[in-house]
Amino acid sequence: MSPIWTLLFVVALAAIGYGAGRARAMRSASGDIRNLHSLPSYYGANAMLSVLVPALALMVIWLIVQPMFIETRVQQHIPSQSYADSGALSLIMSDVRRVADGLTVAVREGVFSVDDAAALNSQSTDIRAALGSVGVALGSDVEPYVLKAAQEYRALSGTGQTLRSIAVLALALAGLIWSLRRTNRTFRARNVVERALLALLIMAASIAVLTTLGIVLSLVFNTVEFFKLYPWTEFFFGLTWAPSFGGGSELGILPLFWGTFYISLIALAVAVPIGLFAAIYLSEYASPAVRGFAKPMLEVLAGIPTIVYGLFALLTVGPALVALFGREGALGVNWMSGGTAVMTAGLVMGIMLIPFISSLSDDIINSVPQSMRDGSLGLGATKSETIKQVVLPAALPGIVGAILLAASRAIGETMIVVLGAGAAARLSMNPFEAMTTVTAKIVSQLTGDADFASPEALVAFALGMTLFVITLCLNIFALWIVRKYREQYE
Repeated sequence: MSPIWTLLFVVALAAIGYGAGRARAMRSASGDIRNLHSLPSYYGANAMLSVLVPALALMVIWLIVQPMFIETRVQQHIPSQSYADSGALSLIMSDVRRVADGLTVAVREGVFSVDDAAALNSQSTDIRAALGSVGVALGSDVEPYVLKAAQEYRALSGTGQTLRSIAVLALALAGLIWSLRRTNRTFRARNVVERALLALLIMAASIAVLTTLGIVLSLVFNTVEFFKLYPWTEFFFGLTWAPSFGGGSELGILPLFWGTFYISLIALAVAVPIGLFAAIYLSEYASPAVRGFAKPMLEVLAGIPTIVYGLFALLTVGPALVALFGREGALGVNWMSGGTAVMTAGLVMGIMLIPFISSLSDDIINSVPQSMRDGSLGLGATKSETIKQVVLPAALPGIVGAILLAASRAIGETMIVVLGAGAAARLSMNPFEAMTTVTAKIVSQLTGDADFASPEALVAFALGMTLFVITLCLNIFALWIVRKYREQYE
């Protein structure tokens, strides 16, 4: 039984438990709700949670442990001389899983029977052609040990799937019976349900923390592996980025960091004044009707996927800039030879950040107490003088925090840079030249068939760790400023 069907049966048992728990509680109270310690819904919720929580916990644990157990067993069928390192073994295991999935599809389509799939021999059957006939494409012929490992993988997966369904449904049924047996009018169902919900809330909050910890640890471990192969001094202070899988790589981060900083600076130069002026207008000058229309329309920009911004940079903004600053452009200055440039990516990224800055700044300006405005107007200041000399200074710490948060967003942007800025890693002050950023190189270094044990692949994790530290520092600084602002004015 598939996990989906198992989950549906568990949910059905939980629904039955909810109704049965309510009914049993009312029977124990002789139909009078006043004789119950808790409301009937709590007794139903207790039975429902007794079914769902242990069954789902077992299913999640099983889904995590089963693949690891099966891969450990299946790897015994792969000769050690067929792979040189863990990376090669991972590639072989991916072929094993692909063949196993293909055999499952072939059995379902009627190409093989269950017994035939278990008894296949790569010498007597063209496995590649047979699996290709059901839409499973293989890059090369199937080695005998790969076929044997795939058959073992498929058999163990089927057995594990059956055992998982039986165990999960048995545990769900046991939870239902146990919860109904202890349901009576004196049972403190409300206390039990509230404790269970508190535990679920704590677990949900812990997931975010554990996910962040897992991301950081994965970056740290791979970064350490990279610095075992490549000196950190050359990485942080090198002026050349030239990865080479044939040897002699130069992996200096400074050209990438300069491109990231330059594009982010142009983006902020576009987004900050436009976003801030838009926020001032919407919060201080716009009528309710205009604000109700303009603010949602402005925030529509925040919902546009970044790939669309990248295409806009590639197809519209880049050619427009070439038409102005190219050799045959309107200005005739020959500053820009191609559409991909720092200026292209910076302008489009700035447009993307406008709703981010305007929305945060608008909320911050609106949170300035009205009494400060009234006091300024009462002393004879005009509306513009009040905004310039009272409102903006009061909101300035929060606005700075919003700008720093926008800067961290700009530093981590990828698609606009890939399509709009080019792929050249260089140190240059010319904003009309093509450059690249840290995020773009992370994508390029992990694209293709690179050996993950090589410095050229592991450098992506070092780049990611460096970017993570930079954005983390910016976010911490921004949140510190916002917190200080709130303590002063709220």
